[in-house]
Amino acid sequence: MRPSVPLTRRAALTGAALTALPGCVRDETDASVSCPPSVPTDESLRIGFVGDVMLGRSVDERWRADPDGPTAVWGSMFDRLQSLDGLVANLECCISDRGEPRPGRTYHFRASPDWAVSALDRAGVSCAGLANNHLLDFGPEALIETPSHLRGEEIAAVGAGESRENAFEPAFVEIGGLSVAVVAVTDQSPSYAAGRDSPGTAYAPLDPNHPLTRRRVGGALAAARDADPDLLVVTAHWGPNWVTEPTETRRKFAHWLVDHGVDVVHGHSAHVIQGIEVYRGRPIMYDTGNFVDDYAIKDGYRNDRSFLFELRIEDGTLVALELTPVENAYTQVGRADEGVAEWLRATLRERSRAFETTIERDGDGLRVPLTCDE
Repeated sequence: MRPSVPLTRRAALTGAALTALPGCVRDETDASVSCPPSVPTDESLRIGFVGDVMLGRSVDERWRADPDGPTAVWGSMFDRLQSLDGLVANLECCISDRGEPRPGRTYHFRASPDWAVSALDRAGVSCAGLANNHLLDFGPEALIETPSHLRGEEIAAVGAGESRENAFEPAFVEIGGLSVAVVAVTDQSPSYAAGRDSPGTAYAPLDPNHPLTRRRVGGALAAARDADPDLLVVTAHWGPNWVTEPTETRRKFAHWLVDHGVDVVHGHSAHVIQGIEVYRGRPIMYDTGNFVDDYAIKDGYRNDRSFLFELRIEDGTLVALELTPVENAYTQVGRADEGVAEWLRATLRERSRAFETTIERDGDGLRVPLTCDE
């Protein structure tokens, strides 16, 4: 087995220094080099990643008046979530009691702050990605309130804001003594895109050849790298619904992100799990599916089945991505039974085959070793 990837401190260097630094990556936009980050710890850390967390509509109706709702919504996964050192989630709704449904939309997702913020806090969410196609469902007032409510419980919010500059600002959180930078972006619902002076999401085409992507996303990555974080994460709400493999453009964009210093690519939007790729020793989760919601189960897609994805760091090294099978039982998530777990293991293996990803059995779940190409 190839060695797992040791992380070394990022630095901005001129092109002449490239050959002296194995693993460094040239930034073609400014001819600089970005090295992978260091993780200054000798401890074992686990950082979780989940797909869509939609706490609105029927989820909100079921749990908002229940005193146990903020805990019960996580079902049998609650203790596992609490055991993590940190958790990154895509929040697929606004959190507000204000605003009106946006005209022309089929679905409107909103959760009451009275319980939803506590639910995220109890699950141990460190950072909520807001760059998706539902944050503006109840207008700019509800969008602006959402990150404010989250930050009130010390949950970082990223990917939406009062202006384009705010929306593309990275979030910085401390997880287990590590400084983690998170950038959230989306290519969904361009009408929800933040403007120069108007609220919205961090929208870009998410095509590495598109100048808008290179300018907006490249600028957000540069701002994150300037803070010299120990770990850089991009959470991306990308691509169409109900597809089981990423497009070639999504794959090129994911590689572009890693080549520009990103350590973890956390994808979601399709409502179904897609494969995992390990590129330059960095995990790319093309789609992490749904985690908790009230969505109908679409024939043939099993959008009620997914994983809790855990990044394991040992002695300052990205060692593995570990997957725990879960099933969403309409407004409540729980650990999958053996039959569902078997289906998930087989499906994830099949959808990762094109990437030649090494996948190992790990109890009722899976383990993806993170190995370098050197």
